[in-house]
Amino acid sequence: MLARDRARFAAALRFALAAHGGQKRKGTEIPYASHFVQVAGLVLEHGGDADQAIAGLLHDSLEDCPGVTEAELRRRFGREVARLVRGTTDLLAGDTPKRRSPWLRRKRAFLARLRRQDARVRLVSGCDKLANLRSLLADLHAEGAPTLARFGSTPAQIRWYYESVRAALGRGLPKRLARDLDVLVAELALFVPRADAAAARGSRGGSAPPSGPDAETPLIRARPGAARARRRSARRGARAPSAR
Repeated sequence: MLARDRARFAAALRFALAAHGGQKRKGTEIPYASHFVQVAGLVLEHGGDADQAIAGLLHDSLEDCPGVTEAELRRRFGREVARLVRGTTDLLAGDTPKRRSPWLRRKRAFLARLRRQDARVRLVSGCDKLANLRSLLADLHAEGAPTLARFGSTPAQIRWYYESVRAALGRGLPKRLARDLDVLVAELALFVPRADAAAARGSRGGSAPPSGPDAETPLIRARPGAARARRRSARRGARAPSAR
């Protein structure tokens, strides 16, 4: 990374730390800085450039930080960084960090946009989702079912969302990033049984979001060795064995 880009990265880190303030990861005492620093690191690890790494630091600033605007990001960090951050956000027109549209409406709209994004946006978004999945799966293994009670959606909807994100990201990701996402999406399925098939079809690039009674599918504890079997199957591209 060139000296000029290192200075921009450092400025973006200071900005993100100030903007997110004392925020913590949902339902935990972990400083939120841990997430955006991880995302920026993953972007660099998977071949992203300085603008993409800076967008990794700032990717949640529009969603979570009152007062931060796209115009400010453009002025401080450049047009490309602002474009990348906008491409990774799920806020809808009129939403603010304190008043957001319903979860399902935002996720459906985000998925529709993600399918049309270029490879630069999809790399940043893929790294964000990989960091989220790693944290989610670690907590599921450690704490079990209570983990997903933190979120404003059902377990089946969260499974649907990550499976749909993976489909929307497509095949153009760096090979290792794509493989890691495949493995973790498959592992998430161990904890959340699939909702009824009648609710599972009809949405391009992924199944329809589960709703009704099937959306309340409880979590199950992955049996010993099942996660390893999922990883082996995902690497081979085969259908992973059922957790049941």
